[in-house]
Amino acid sequence: MAHQTSHPTALISVTDKSGLIEFAKGLLELNFNIVSTGGTFKHLTEAGISATEVSAMTNCPEVLGGRVKTLHPAIHGGILADRSVTTHRNDLDLIKSRPIDLVIVNLYDFQKEAKQTGLPIERAIEHIDIGGPAMLRAAAKNHQHCLPVIDPGDYSDVLDRLKHDKLDSVFRAKMAAKVFKVTSKYDLLISDFFEASLAEAKTSTSENPLPQTISLQLIQHQPLRYGENAHQTAAVYKEAGQSGGIIDAQIIQGKELSYNNYLDLDAACGLISDLSPTPAMTIIKHTNPCGTASGVALESKDLFLKALASDPKCAFGGIVASNVEIDESSALVMAEIFLECIIAPAFTDKALAIFNNKKNLRILKSASLSPAAQGLQSQNIRSIKGGYLVQTPDSGKKENAKWQCVSKLRPDENILNEMAFAMAVCKHVKSNAIVLSSNQQTIGIGAGQMSRVDSVKIAIAKARELGHVVRGAVMASDAFFPFRDCVDEAAKAGITAIVQPGGSIRDAESIAAADEHGIMMVVTGMRHFKH
Repeated sequence: MAHQTSHPTALISVTDKSGLIEFAKGLLELNFNIVSTGGTFKHLTEAGISATEVSAMTNCPEVLGGRVKTLHPAIHGGILADRSVTTHRNDLDLIKSRPIDLVIVNLYDFQKEAKQTGLPIERAIEHIDIGGPAMLRAAAKNHQHCLPVIDPGDYSDVLDRLKHDKLDSVFRAKMAAKVFKVTSKYDLLISDFFEASLAEAKTSTSENPLPQTISLQLIQHQPLRYGENAHQTAAVYKEAGQSGGIIDAQIIQGKELSYNNYLDLDAACGLISDLSPTPAMTIIKHTNPCGTASGVALESKDLFLKALASDPKCAFGGIVASNVEIDESSALVMAEIFLECIIAPAFTDKALAIFNNKKNLRILKSASLSPAAQGLQSQNIRSIKGGYLVQTPDSGKKENAKWQCVSKLRPDENILNEMAFAMAVCKHVKSNAIVLSSNQQTIGIGAGQMSRVDSVKIAIAKARELGHVVRGAVMASDAFFPFRDCVDEAAKAGITAIVQPGGSIRDAESIAAADEHGIMMVVTGMRHFKH
C-alpha cells in the first residue's frame, strides 16, 4: 500500500467510545480514510461507519490474544514519517505504508479495571496498555505531521479546525503536550500499583514498608484567593487517580474555600473520624480543636451545644465537623454565631434553608468523616527545604483494652471510656498537648507549648475561666511526662484520672505522684505527637 493517496488517514483505537460515532462521521465527511482495531472497528462498523481493519495496513493479524495489534513498522512508520523529508517518504514506499494524519487513541482504564478492583499483579498486567501509549507518543513526537487526539472532549474542536484549516502549530503542540501529560500519569499509576504491591509484601517483615520512590501526579483542582496570608499565592491540587477526602466534598453553599479552610477541614475530619461511629461534633480553630463532644444518646443540637460550651469564645470563626446529620434545631443554634464552615454527611432541607440566610457560610457534605474514608491515605507527605518528609498516618486506635493501669487506684469502664475520648481528641492537638474532659466533652485544652507543664496549666486555666468543673475530670497527654510536675499540677486542680503514653525515664516518679495524690493513671504505650 503506497503512501501516495488523495485522502488523509485517521487511525482510531479507543477504550472510551463516548462521542466517537459523531466524530468518525465528521471525519468521513472530510474525506478521511479510517483505520481501526478490534473492538473499535466493530463499534464503528456496527454504526455504519466505513473503516478498514489495521491488519489490512500491516498485512499481519492481531496476535498473542490481542497483545500485538499496532506494534508494526507500517503503523509507526506512517505515524512518525516527516513528510518534508524525502528519505522518509521513500521508506514508506519501501515498507508499503502511507502517512497517518490523525491518531485517535485513549488508553485501557488501569485505574478502574485493575487498581480499584484490587487485582493481583498477574491479572492486573492484562490491563496495561502497550500499543496505545506507543502510538500516542509517536504521534506527539511527530505532532506537526500527525495530530494526536487522546481526549474525547477535543473531538468537536478538532473537527472544526479541520473544516476551517486551522490545525496550526500551537494547537498541535498543545495536543502533544496533553498526550505526554496523560501517558506519564498512566505510567506513574502503574508504577505506584507495583510499588504498593511490594510494600504490602513488606508489612509482614521488618523491612520499611514505605516505597523507595514516590511519584506524585498533582492536578490543580482550584486556584485559591491567597495562601495562609494575603501576600502568598496558593492553589489546591488533587492527586491523579485518587478520590475522596475534603477535595471531593460537595460544596452546597458559601464562598470558595480558602487555604486555611482546607487545613482546618482536614483536621476536623481527622478528629471526627477517630471518634466515629459514636455521634460526635468538633469545632476547629487553626487546626486545633477548641471544643469537642461525643455521646450516643445526644441529638445533633445537643452535640453542638456541648462542643460549643467547651470554649464558646474560641469557637468564633471556627469550623464545625459532625458525623451525624445536621437538622433544623442544630442549624438554628449554629446560625446564631459566626462560623466559617460546617461539614457533615447530611443536612435536612430545613437546616439548609436556615443556612441559606448566611450567604458566606460554607456548607459541605462529605462521606470522608468515617474511619474507612480516612484510612484511604497511605502516606503523609510534608515539604521541607531540599526535600520531603514521608510517614505512615497516625492511625493508632483508642484500644483501651491494651492500656496498662500503673496506679494503685484503678479506673472503671466509664473512666476508661472518658480516657479514650480525651486521648482521641489529644491526638489532634498540636504538641505539647494536654486535654481535660468530662462526660465526653472537652473542658480545657493546652496546645503547642514548649513546656508540657505549661500546657497543663493553660488547660486548667482555660477550664476555670469558662466555668467548667475541673475537679473529677480526666487529663490526657499526647506524650510522656518528663517530670512529676504535670501530675502535681493536675492534683492541685482536682483531676482524678490521667491517661498518657508512658516511656519516660522518670515514669516511676510520675506514677508515685499519682499514687501520692490518689489519681488513677493509665499508660497507652503509644505517643501522638502532632507538629
